[in-house]
Amino acid sequence: MVAVYDVSVPIAPGRVPVWPGDPEPVLERFLKMEEGQPANVSRFGGCVHLGTHIDAPRHFIADGPTAESLPWDALLGEAWVVDLTHVEGHITAAVLEAAALPPEARRVLFKTRNSAWWAAQDPRFHPDYTALTADAAAWLVARGVRLVGVDYLSVAPFDDPVPTHRTLLAAEVVVIETLDLSAVPAGRYDLCCLPLKLVGSDGAPARVLLRLPSSPQS
Repeated sequence: MVAVYDVSVPIAPGRVPVWPGDPEPVLERFLKMEEGQPANVSRFGGCVHLGTHIDAPRHFIADGPTAESLPWDALLGEAWVVDLTHVEGHITAAVLEAAALPPEARRVLFKTRNSAWWAAQDPRFHPDYTALTADAAAWLVARGVRLVGVDYLSVAPFDDPVPTHRTLLAAEVVVIETLDLSAVPAGRYDLCCLPLKLVGSDGAPARVLLRLPSSPQS
């Protein structure tokens, strides 16, 4: 059987960290069978950047494309998980140079020290998470990377979120945030990222799966 990793984080009130100032998730059953209704029906509410999600260019580019228009060929296909758990600060261009990414890598997911928080099921927000600096984002764009995934709530540092986001999104690089890579070894995978088709949105929750390739790399 081919190994499949679900790298999406569970969404439940009190179980998933949220960005400071964003609304907490709400999951509430408003029709209940125990109250005589023929079916159970619930409502869900929360930020479009809650849990595992994609950033559309519109998130930081005023007239950028929105979530429903992201290209499928960027969201599906070969991806590399890169283990940077040894990095103490942020991921810089120098860190990426030393990481020796395969030259053909067009989808890259970064596993960092952040993943330990998912392994511990820690619902607190940690502002000291590892992220990509602006020069790292520019390095990835220059390499032709089309999709970047990170294992915490933002691809950019907490105290300087704009430059990294704008560098990636202006180049229409798909950004996946809040991945749980704690159980995923470094290596090559088949990626399937399925964001909700939210028309006009700056982001969308997504289910993200990684599958070990069933045949050797050609």
